[in-house]
Amino acid sequence: MFTTNHKLVLASASPRRKELLAMLAFPFDIVTSEVEETSVQAATMQDYVKGVALLKTRDVAQKVSNATVIGADTIVVFDNELLHKPKSHEEAIAHLTRLSGARHAVMTAVAIIEANGQETTFVEETTVIFNELSQELIEAYVASGDPFDKAGGYGIQTAGTLLVKKIEGDYNNVVGLPLAALFTQLVALHIIQFAKE
Repeated sequence: MFTTNHKLVLASASPRRKELLAMLAFPFDIVTSEVEETSVQAATMQDYVKGVALLKTRDVAQKVSNATVIGADTIVVFDNELLHKPKSHEEAIAHLTRLSGARHAVMTAVAIIEANGQETTFVEETTVIFNELSQELIEAYVASGDPFDKAGGYGIQTAGTLLVKKIEGDYNNVVGLPLAALFTQLVALHIIQFAKE
């Protein structure tokens, strides 16, 4: 269906991003970055998440040669405040209590760095609306351990889907990689070509 002559590298340890990128059916390597994400300062949430994605992708681009590196960062924003991955049981409960019955934004920034050093970034945003959550459900979900490696304290692709009433936008973006938007960008940059019969 389509082909690439680029060596692709995913700058992420996330198993969810790996699964999503694999849907394009291209071989790719995984090289993770060691950068400190909290070092990024920005005026807006979009600039912040874009800055983190670029930081991670640039770090990996320096480690590999002759490759196109794709990196991403996902944040959950509620009331113009960043809800990081919870560090404790109490913080996870606090996140989910705030999100209960409300809408929040999930932003994923994607950075693409080509072998010649050209950088492309974009941010995809999806609105997620939660059900009214009972204290019992919040407690049970947090006790499952699922919230702790996820921005906002929930995973839409795991049991966290039980918390979600509806979404407006790209589901894959909430999982961690807006695949359709990424594909469109890779085609526009001629990294992916449509195969001729």
